[in-house]
Amino acid sequence: MSHEELLTSVVGSHAHPAWFVSGIEEAERGRFGPADLAEMLDDAVDLAIHDQEAAGIDVITDGEMRRAGFFTAEFYRHLTGVRALPSDRLLGAGGHDQQHRFEVLEPIAAPDGLSVIGEFTAAKRRTTRPLKVTLPGPYTLSGRLRTGPGEVYETRVAAAEAFVPILQAELSGLADAGATIIQVDEPSPAIHPDAPADFVGLFNAAVEPVRGRVRLGAHLCFGNYLGRPLAARSYRPIRDAILGFGVDELVLEFANREMAEIDLLAELVGAGRDVAAGVIDVKNYYLETADDVAARIEAILATGVSADRLTLVPDCGFSQTARWATTAKLIALVAGRDLVRGRASKLASPNEETQR
Repeated sequence: MSHEELLTSVVGSHAHPAWFVSGIEEAERGRFGPADLAEMLDDAVDLAIHDQEAAGIDVITDGEMRRAGFFTAEFYRHLTGVRALPSDRLLGAGGHDQQHRFEVLEPIAAPDGLSVIGEFTAAKRRTTRPLKVTLPGPYTLSGRLRTGPGEVYETRVAAAEAFVPILQAELSGLADAGATIIQVDEPSPAIHPDAPADFVGLFNAAVEPVRGRVRLGAHLCFGNYLGRPLAARSYRPIRDAILGFGVDELVLEFANREMAEIDLLAELVGAGRDVAAGVIDVKNYYLETADDVAARIEAILATGVSADRLTLVPDCGFSQTARWATTAKLIALVAGRDLVRGRASKLASPNEETQR
């Protein structure tokens, strides 16, 4: 599973510029025709790709720009059997209870897929760089469905199980379309460590059709809606669950936690996983310098993680971060990596005195 030393990548989403936010609002009001919307989404993907390429990111995404949100609104609109419900709260400080919820009217299905295959095929025509595809896992996708006694799905686990065949079909289609790097976002074990769910079983069932066909990653963070975490931020209690995920790479956040628990990375690599470590804090408007990033990388390497098993990423997606900060942080990510590579190169080269 080794690769070029200290590759850089992103977790998924890119910053939404003002014109894009305004355009989405206008489209939702019915003021865009289909061609208008397609043009705006193409432009948004082009911008995300441009920003990543200009910064020098090695493995990019389409910025998830064809999705208005992380998972629910955009994916649920492809489902049959659901109906939107009003949010629990509309006023006051922004929070997770202001997000939309859905009633389930009948067993869910996605007869035309979740649109991720189309996102990938559109993006791969727009770049020559390695392209990572991202999509949520089954437990995460179930989070906005109303469940309980008397409902179609009595538990969230039952709703998550209903997403497994939907995701299997989407992942198979992505592999058939030529995707070679796929990341499944399943922060649920970190956010809901005490939930009565077999996270490993659900995840592995969903990805089973593409294991061995693509490079698989799993992203586990602590939440990032409005830049706010959702849980006690520790991976240690879910270490075994993390290792149960049948993936090549584990994508974890560290910068926002002041690099706490980086010793865990060496354990994960020792257990046969590559790691992508968050060394850029997307929840903080402090703009890291190259030296800041280099120090974080070197702290990880000091734990014994091999540079060819380590990818460097932001903690999470940039959809909750302003673009001016996003571009600066991407540049710092690459510059910090380059500093570390340069120092390593000097150490590996004999000096003049030795040559004499």
